[in-house]
Amino acid sequence: MITNPLLHRTRRHFFKDCGIGLGKIALASMLAKESFGVMGNPGFMRFPTKAKRVIFLFMAGAPSQLELFDNKPKLAEIEGKPIPPSVIKGQRYAFIQPDAAVLGPRFPFAKHGQSGAELSDRLPYLSKIADDLTFIKSMKTDHFNHAPAQLFMSTGSGIPGRASMGSWLSYGIGSEADDLPGFVVLQSNGVLSGGSALWGSGFLPSEHQGIPFRQGADPILHVSNPKGIDRTAQRQTLDLLNKLNRNSLNRMGDPEINARIEAYEMAYRMQARAPELMDFAQESQETLDLYGVKKGKSDFASNCLLARRLAERGTRFIQLYHAGWDAHNNVEGNVKNQAKSVDQASAALVQDLKRKGMLDDTLVVWGGEFGRTPMVEASAALNRSGGRDHHPQAFTMWMAGGGIKPGITLGQTDELGFHVTEDPVHVHDLQATILQLLGIDHTQLSFRFQGLDFRLTGVEQHHAVKKLIA
Repeated sequence: MITNPLLHRTRRHFFKDCGIGLGKIALASMLAKESFGVMGNPGFMRFPTKAKRVIFLFMAGAPSQLELFDNKPKLAEIEGKPIPPSVIKGQRYAFIQPDAAVLGPRFPFAKHGQSGAELSDRLPYLSKIADDLTFIKSMKTDHFNHAPAQLFMSTGSGIPGRASMGSWLSYGIGSEADDLPGFVVLQSNGVLSGGSALWGSGFLPSEHQGIPFRQGADPILHVSNPKGIDRTAQRQTLDLLNKLNRNSLNRMGDPEINARIEAYEMAYRMQARAPELMDFAQESQETLDLYGVKKGKSDFASNCLLARRLAERGTRFIQLYHAGWDAHNNVEGNVKNQAKSVDQASAALVQDLKRKGMLDDTLVVWGGEFGRTPMVEASAALNRSGGRDHHPQAFTMWMAGGGIKPGITLGQTDELGFHVTEDPVHVHDLQATILQLLGIDHTQLSFRFQGLDFRLTGVEQHHAVKKLIA
């Protein structure tokens, strides 16, 4: 059987056959870094760069905006009554009927700062820095279940296998760190519905995927050599392994082999850098107290401090996932416990970046995958009462630093907190805004895969939100 050899050729072989070579491409990339301050494709850069890095505090499980940010006194007035049919027409929910009874806010609200931002009493620390924050009360998403909605926020698609935002940034503008990953993932308080696909590189080369740091005494696996292996022996072993991999690279021209080589080299460099990164003894007691970090304890507070240390050292995208916000039962208890876990450290991160002069070029983003319903969830069969179901139509997020206008609130919802009534912001609009703050035109940041040009923000008409950008 005769086959056409061209059918077996891919663009992975291009670098080998065209005579350029990946080594020369790597050199060109380093020269580009010196010229543009970034590694990546300067053709993606179409806007003034306001942020150099992003710290995304992802509240997985979806916090209730009605108990934290979006005060709706009307809900208290009509608690126990069904939502009007005209409001709920055509809506779908994961666990309740659309005509379920209304549940009023469980906590009091008050206005704070010169901006007059209205926050729940469950957020005493964030309330103190309200003028540094920008609230978006008009967020909307396309998905009403956790896994696809988390994927949508992280990758721009509810389908696993797409590239995450941190991977897009690594691909597009690279990292400022030479001895740490450009995209790091930190987790606290449980598992994530979206799994590791939330920080995967998808169709992008695998060197752009997020690197998860574990909780505990050994956050980076295998960063220490086993007994009997010193630094010299490891370097010799690595050199031999790299030689074998480069032989394979020269024969096959597969850039995934180069990604493997780079991964080994990054791991070697991290062995020298990681112990210093993880050593909080370098921090003052004042700083530890600011975040609420407890000695020997790994949690959201320690992850926030670690995020600041990573940002200082050039990591481009730092993704913190804090799970446990899925309040199908007892939303009052859920919000009370979860807010206590994250309020102090979230505020401390913004304050710490500001006092170090880093907030101007570090974008902090806080929010979950969707919101919670104005209606109550109650089920004797599932042992649930006083909860709220998933609500994709309207939810709240906040941002700080990195070129965002501080002290404003964008968007509104109706008196029931059900629908957006002013300045809707779709998830893709948020993603486009984040990219623009980093200098990137979201319509230009694309990657051709299997004959299609993929983008983080999809193919629909979405846009960066100008009202948010300073």
